Amino acid sequence: MNDAARVLEGQIRECYGRVVYTHKTHEKCADLLLERHKRIKLLQIILSALVTGGILTTLSDEWDLWATGISAVLSTALLALNSYTKDYDLGEIAQKHRRAAADIWLVREKYLSLLSDLRSSSSALGDVRIVRDSLLSDLHAIYTGAPSTNYKAYREAQRALQSLEDMTFSEAEIDAFLPRDLKRGS
Repeated sequence: MNDAARVLEGQIRECYGRVVYTHKTHEKCADLLLERHKRIKLLQIILSALVTGGILTTLSDEWDLWATGISAVLSTALLALNSYTKDYDLGEIAQKHRRAAADIWLVREKYLSLLSDLRSSSSALGDVRIVRDSLLSDLHAIYTGAPSTNYKAYREAQRALQSLEDMTFSEAEIDAFLPRDLKRGS
């Protein structure tokens, strides 16, 4: 591999690495948002049930003052929670992260194929540059429409990719997915 090919491969590898992280970060962000969404919905149901129960107990004279006070506090908490979720649909935002991750996945796989083509010398450097530039444009379009991620999602993506080896497979694992004629192991 000549110097020009090595430099080009280095740049594409760097892009590939960033895309792998971005893809995983969007997946983790969606997971975090969906979990928060579930907790908020559950809390809304619980608070609604408690407020309703408190109001029903006011029908009995002996619990009237306590039930009214507790119901007022719980009702205020429910109002605050509903106000928070009114303009901030966590489920919709999580879905946008899932969509961005799916779109980025395709670009990630194209980068991997491009690296394979470059390493196998099956494509001319000029053709590789054209594909690289096209992928950069594709990524720009995806990033423009994607919601922002957060630090917690990035840290979870980093842990998944580095410690849990989320994108890594052994030869035996890959062989288990392939038909006999495509296996490398014995």
